[in-house]
Amino acid sequence: MAIDLSIFKDYDVRGTYPNQINGETAQAIAHAIVRKFQPKTIAICRDMRLSGEEIKDNLVKIFTMLGVDVVDVGLVGTEMQYYVAGTYPYDLVLMISASHNPPEYNGLKVVKKGPIAVTSDSGLYEVRDLIAQGSLPAAATSGKVTNLDVMDEWRKKVLSLIDVSALKPLSVVIDAGNGMAGKLVPKAFEGLPTKVTSLYFELDGHFPNHVPNPLIEKNTVDLKKKILEIGADVGLTFDGDADRMFLVDDKGRMVSGTITTALLAKYILKKHPGELILYNAICGRIVPKIIEENGGKSKRVRVGHSYIKTYMRETGAIFAGEHSGHYYFRDYFLAESGVLTALMVLSLLSTQDKKLSQLVDELDVYPASGEINFVVSDIPAVVDAIRNGFSDAVSKDEIDGISVWYKDYWFNVRASKTEPLLRLNVEADTKEILDAKTKELVVKIESLGGKRKE
Repeated sequence: MAIDLSIFKDYDVRGTYPNQINGETAQAIAHAIVRKFQPKTIAICRDMRLSGEEIKDNLVKIFTMLGVDVVDVGLVGTEMQYYVAGTYPYDLVLMISASHNPPEYNGLKVVKKGPIAVTSDSGLYEVRDLIAQGSLPAAATSGKVTNLDVMDEWRKKVLSLIDVSALKPLSVVIDAGNGMAGKLVPKAFEGLPTKVTSLYFELDGHFPNHVPNPLIEKNTVDLKKKILEIGADVGLTFDGDADRMFLVDDKGRMVSGTITTALLAKYILKKHPGELILYNAICGRIVPKIIEENGGKSKRVRVGHSYIKTYMRETGAIFAGEHSGHYYFRDYFLAESGVLTALMVLSLLSTQDKKLSQLVDELDVYPASGEINFVVSDIPAVVDAIRNGFSDAVSKDEIDGISVWYKDYWFNVRASKTEPLLRLNVEADTKEILDAKTKELVVKIESLGGKRKE
């Protein structure tokens, strides 16, 4: 069977089942993984996707045939992949998931112990290329399979990183989107004073209620409605593998990753003054402003979990936030945890006399466009055109894609690492400037061959 090698992305393997990813694909990838890394032990995690068990079984079949011992971690969220890689001595930890994608997708994320992400430039593309070498011979002694349940110890870890005694009985609506948060949240919140109203906690890879992608507005309609209906203090929603968490305030408004990063940065700096906090190149100007006002140090870095984890390791940063709902913690293996982020937000709100909507309004001072996506046939050509234009700009930088700065607005254009899209983000001093400049930039990108994706 010919394998569609386009499933290998910068950060992971991802494609549709069964035409791109299936049991045969999993077997071919398993042979290539063993060729590349020569592991003695591999732990395998998976989420609730419909094809997950088939992919896992085929990986296990090849790994054990090649003499590799396999540890089956079972149905967990991606943050458990990081927990296992940060706590146990296994050579590799695999997560079978396609995150927020629709039900027909599945994928594979690979980390080394540490956890250290295996990406396109640290071995993933080598695995892709080694598939052409075919199968390895069976080992003289087959590997064995054991099971590992980390739920209890993982819960203990995340709760150790917040002040549980300070938690108040806040009313919280949580939408798990039939994803892994439906298993993780009840475990983590067990015995806490939080009053949880649950939406779609049943694990179901068909995603019968909505796709677990909170960045698409229609997927948060039920959550917002329930918050307003019961007068909840806050809403929380997660993507399919639960490593990303998104906030909705008591007025039913989605809280951006920029504002959430600023909120958490302020809270963390109160407990850990003077620390360094990272934020990605798409986060708004309120983030460094808040970090500076609260005595911290800030650094703007590239988008993407593997880059951010590397920067954290190099700089010793205590926390990092991304506009996309990823939040990283030094004390959680320099990795992201959606559940820890949710608990930290509740801890933060428990120390405040203000509603979340009030805290958001205090920080939401720079109007922003949110991410606008374009399908573009030649992304580098469009980025070059932006780079070579806007000669009257105050400054430009290429931390990620191209950012162009003016005195009253700025914007960033960059290629997506996970999809064939060009992404535009704009932020301005006023709504009027934002609307005018966003319109200009959309017209500009469309004139260069871009087609806006709704």
